[in-house]
Amino acid sequence: MSTIREVAALAGVSPATVSRVINHDTTYKMTDETKEKIWRAVAELNYKSPSSSGQQFKTVRNIARTGNSYRFGCVLNVQGGKYTDPYFLSVLSGFEEAMLEAGHEIAFVHTNEEFSNKTIMYNAFEEPPTGLIIMNTLTDDIFEYARKKTPHIVGVDTKHTSIDNIAYDHFTAAYLAVKHLHEQGYKRIGFVGGFEEDIPSCRRFKGYFATLNELGLEYNPKWVLPSNWSEEFCMEKIKEAYKKGNLPDAYFVASDLMAIAVLRAFYDLGVSVPGECAVMGLSNIEISKYSNPPLSTIAIPIREMGRVAARTLLNRIEGDNTPKKVITLELEVLKRNST
Repeated sequence: MSTIREVAALAGVSPATVSRVINHDTTYKMTDETKEKIWRAVAELNYKSPSSSGQQFKTVRNIARTGNSYRFGCVLNVQGGKYTDPYFLSVLSGFEEAMLEAGHEIAFVHTNEEFSNKTIMYNAFEEPPTGLIIMNTLTDDIFEYARKKTPHIVGVDTKHTSIDNIAYDHFTAAYLAVKHLHEQGYKRIGFVGGFEEDIPSCRRFKGYFATLNELGLEYNPKWVLPSNWSEEFCMEKIKEAYKKGNLPDAYFVASDLMAIAVLRAFYDLGVSVPGECAVMGLSNIEISKYSNPPLSTIAIPIREMGRVAARTLLNRIEGDNTPKKVITLELEVLKRNST
């Protein structure tokens, strides 16, 4: 696994500068050229921030509410290390930014996996936060415990209908992706999703499948691959498909992080992108524009999701009693060099 020092050496900057860029620290100004060099080095080396980078998020325990200052908790939806998924880190960053601007504190950041350990969960709620943001659908027992401890909860793309949710339309995202690939001339379009057993019920897959039908394009189950939300597993599946001669002309991949893994697999195999196979992502994480080639994607306003979640929570705390709602943010097609 690459280190921050290796990223710094490749980019020609100090490790401290690399840390500031990947942690979105704006205390010190730097040029866009420097940021671009760092993100390119991160992409080339497949660098992942260690879990200790979570210190970028100010975790404050045992802070009493004073005046109009509140404490908030966060539950992340990540596979592996807590602070390795740039999508959820961007949501969290927007949430924290909005709360700090309003004079509030982040009391804890945990994952649903950590909350399966009851000791961790009970300790987190020992001094209940004023509100909670959850970035995944929790198990019934964890969700009910959280509701008892804090009445103010907002979800980011969860299935909990008893709380407000900030979301994007997964079906529409897939429609836009497949439509874009078709407009670029691709007719044999595959899909890379999450866990194999979840793909048929996944809204992104449903949007992909429906759009193929609408456009009169062929559907081939051999072009549908799981990623298990693991870069290594995703690369394995792409390489298997290549060896079996089952590559389509293009892939719509259910997240940018997995799309970058697809690009890396193609690089290892010597497959030209987009010449032999195009790749379309979903989310527009920061690193996607520095991948090789730069990744075409459906852009989600990720950071804004966190800020909207913060505003929604504060409105509820301050007396908003309107029915619970789903706030759906707009999507944008970003064409780069992978399609």
